[in-house]
Amino acid sequence: MASIHTAQELDTWRESLTAKVDPDLPLITVCGGTGCRVYGSEKVWTAFQDELTNQKANARLNYDVKVTGCHGFCEKGPLVVIHPQGIMYTNVKVSDVAEIVGETVAKNTVIERLLYVDPQTNEEIKCEQDVPFYKHQHRLILGLNGLLDPTRIEEYISQGGYDSLKKVLISLSPDDVIEEMKKSGLRGRGGAGFPTGFKWELCRQQPGDVKYVICNADEGDPGAYMDRSIMEGNPHLVLEGMIIGAYAMGANQGYVYIRNEYPLAVKHLRQAISQAEEVGLLGENILDSGFDFTVKIKLGSGAFVCGEETALIASIEGQIGEPRPRPPYPAEFGLWGKPTNINNVKSWASVPLIIDKGSDWYASIGTETSKGTVIFSVVGNINNTGLVEVPIGISLRELIFDIGGGIPDGKSFKAAQIGGPSGGCIPAEHLDVPIDYESLQSLGAIMGSGGLVVADADTCMVDFAAYFMRFTQEESCGKCVPCRVGTKAMLETLERICAGDGRPGDVDYLIELGEEIKRSSLCGLGQTAPNPVLSTIRYFRDEYEAHIVGHTCPAKVCKGLITYSVIEENCTGCMVCLRNCPEGAIQGEKKEVHVIDADLCTRCGMCMSVCKFDAILVE
Repeated sequence: MASIHTAQELDTWRESLTAKVDPDLPLITVCGGTGCRVYGSEKVWTAFQDELTNQKANARLNYDVKVTGCHGFCEKGPLVVIHPQGIMYTNVKVSDVAEIVGETVAKNTVIERLLYVDPQTNEEIKCEQDVPFYKHQHRLILGLNGLLDPTRIEEYISQGGYDSLKKVLISLSPDDVIEEMKKSGLRGRGGAGFPTGFKWELCRQQPGDVKYVICNADEGDPGAYMDRSIMEGNPHLVLEGMIIGAYAMGANQGYVYIRNEYPLAVKHLRQAISQAEEVGLLGENILDSGFDFTVKIKLGSGAFVCGEETALIASIEGQIGEPRPRPPYPAEFGLWGKPTNINNVKSWASVPLIIDKGSDWYASIGTETSKGTVIFSVVGNINNTGLVEVPIGISLRELIFDIGGGIPDGKSFKAAQIGGPSGGCIPAEHLDVPIDYESLQSLGAIMGSGGLVVADADTCMVDFAAYFMRFTQEESCGKCVPCRVGTKAMLETLERICAGDGRPGDVDYLIELGEEIKRSSLCGLGQTAPNPVLSTIRYFRDEYEAHIVGHTCPAKVCKGLITYSVIEENCTGCMVCLRNCPEGAIQGEKKEVHVIDADLCTRCGMCMSVCKFDAILVE
């Protein structure tokens, strides 16, 4: 590994690395993100190594194979892409490897059974770039995730890595950098959407020689893994952004606060820091500029509240992760009482791109007030789950149907929860809303950090709201009364409604309580906790009334409001439901119509899931 002391040495090293890259060399990339690893991608990669070694011994192939970061299309992993053709194979197993090498790599023959099939057209798609999931994205931050080996700094350097840092240290003053960030229009990607350049300026203007920058990688929203995948797949992009920001604000020490539940991201980040230190891109006198900067990792224990800035600072200091009143803000009084800037992983990762291509380029993407791209973790009732990077301002319809592939089993779209547990529901009537900060806020939702959960027609919105409120209530730090007591009261009311014990006035009570929690909670997490409930009441109040007044769950989800019975004309007496009922609530003899005892039935749904004759009725 090279030792870099000057900008010229960095350029020379990059040139030597680039010269070794043959763009026509067959390259097999295997997704090594956490999701694909769960499906066995590590074994697939090992099988490719073994198979290709055998082929090389026979002098049949010149090749390369590497494990990359997350490709984003988690629904179809393990993912394998054959370059330079760009052929993408999905759900690849070890047993497929020999055929891929023998047919596609050696003969350029496509294996159709491994291709992606569009759920809306049933069309087989050969090339990764033509798959609608990728075709309609604008992958800036995630652009190199499927190409780089994240454990090798050489690969990041060969792709232009740390060139933005060189540009900053050689030709831009700290004020120049901040002005460029302000002109870009980048807003914080952690949830609040505060303009990044102004946030940096506030920190720079504070007196004192000691300042800190922090990367908030404490990603805690249910179903969200955007930050994790960036750290796993391209950690040097985040580090480069942090170094640039530290230079602009006058900080010499940085921290990455990342949850301990992200072992692969932590491993790759540690390797990246070690490599950057070894080559001279972290430490003293970086690129002979006189600027010193080091980065430390602080592991969090998974408390959702530690995503809030002041609670995160307290955790790094070794205190209980609880928020404190603001002002003073971290830019004035942060880590150990010193001026501190905190930005999200996605915000830091955007910085090198802005410096490289310019603020005008970045500001040309997005809307008038919301610039750049946003990464969503798209999960729930949708065909294509995974990480999606799109220009801010794209419509919800495009995101769900053009990229997400629509709703499984031909069901209709009902709502999307945007912004995680602190966000709100957007119903089908607003499918064409542009996804930007202002538009979402007007509908009772927020951009948040990028969580997006899709609900289909079979979703009970009261139960849906209760799920998010349960999460928020459990994760409340308990420091302030409105959040500690208020969220518990809201959850108890929701659970009572779902259990069939709703009372007249419950909906108005939830609205009044939710608004008061928003008004008086100590931190941003408490202030946004009622959003899922308030937004579902706003758009689906009829479902709440059906639960309370009609004593029915329209979606047939809430156990306290449904009953199971046997459809006599469909029942064959096969006894499968009887044998699988965990409560012994089903009676009947073989080849005779069975009966469900309503007093014993717990509405678990097991009978319906195992019945092959559609003989179970829920009403």
